[in-house]
Amino acid sequence: MGFTDTLTGNLAFHVGDDPQSVTAARTGLDAHLTELAGAAAPVRLQYMDQVHGREVAVMVDTSAAHHAHESVPTADGMVSSSASLAVMVADCVPLVFVGTTAQGDAVLGVAHAGRPGVEAGVVAATVAELRQAGAVSLQAWLGPSVCGRCYEVPEAMRTEVAAGTPAAYSTTSWGTPALDLPAAVVSQLDDLGVPVNDLGVCTLEHPEFFSHRRAVRDHETEGRFVGFAARAHPDHQPALPVR
Repeated sequence: MGFTDTLTGNLAFHVGDDPQSVTAARTGLDAHLTELAGAAAPVRLQYMDQVHGREVAVMVDTSAAHHAHESVPTADGMVSSSASLAVMVADCVPLVFVGTTAQGDAVLGVAHAGRPGVEAGVVAATVAELRQAGAVSLQAWLGPSVCGRCYEVPEAMRTEVAAGTPAAYSTTSWGTPALDLPAAVVSQLDDLGVPVNDLGVCTLEHPEFFSHRRAVRDHETEGRFVGFAARAHPDHQPALPVR
């Protein structure tokens, strides 16, 4: 599992990029992961149509059809015992889950936790589906996302979100109301009993990751990076880099 950066290229079709370049970037990432993971079959990451909700799709291996439009679920979380998964972000919190069943089989999950998703409960919904799929041992990785020092919001929004998850309450480095979505997600995972590894990287502060807010502020080209969980060959124990 891991997280891509801008060197991998934009992996989203919906931000105005040339579709051929997005397809090439996705295909290149799949090939890179196949090589790194020593996979028995080519890795093909499954993407989703993210809408800032709490729906979680349970996926089977879509094989070569994974790029087809009809194979892309409208959801903000995915869980699978057979497919490799990806979540796209550019400031929202990307979550990657790896679980193990009582029989020792892997169950993978991803979640897109933006401000609406954090409020709606997408984290809890994804964990519930992972456990429904048989995960008895579960860990989460929280990838690069905008931090509480940088995510300025109206005072009323801060109050509303923090009422449900107090850890979300924050103040920007320049003294205005803010939300700390990474802290909110960590708090929710703690309540669910899921250990979390927080990379602690702010997308707005680190240009090696795409940031929607920085793109608007600095007139940069929009893009999306991904968090991914890829299936390796059962006999291979890769040490995949987090870039």
